[in-house]
Amino acid sequence: MEDMESRNTHKVYEKDKIGEVQIADEVVAIIAGLAATEVKGVDSMAGNITNELVGKLGMKNLSKGVKVDVTEEHVSVDLSLNMKYGYNIPDVSEKVQEKVKSAIENMTGLSVLDVNIKIASVNMEEDH
Repeated sequence: MEDMESRNTHKVYEKDKIGEVQIADEVVAIIAGLAATEVKGVDSMAGNITNELVGKLGMKNLSKGVKVDVTEEHVSVDLSLNMKYGYNIPDVSEKVQEKVKSAIENMTGLSVLDVNIKIASVNMEEDH
């Protein structure tokens, strides 16, 4: 199990010295990945070989295909997506950008600077 101290976290809330809330980069990545896959036309997140192997070993990796760069002021998100065949890529990409930006900002209070999308593949299989 990953040690909490070694994870990259960012303080998003501190009030009246009651306590603080810190959000790990991985949490921001998971939010982005879940928001992206909710958009119609997105088949799945694309991951690198390491992520594919982790998936085959049965371990959950919800941030697969997502890279986030969180600074004190802004979040930059890079997504690799597998699209479904037959959908307009620019339209779907714009919806993904809006949904990811909105989800991160609403859930974390962090400001999203940009959401960059790479289309890794198009899945031609029909859903059954």
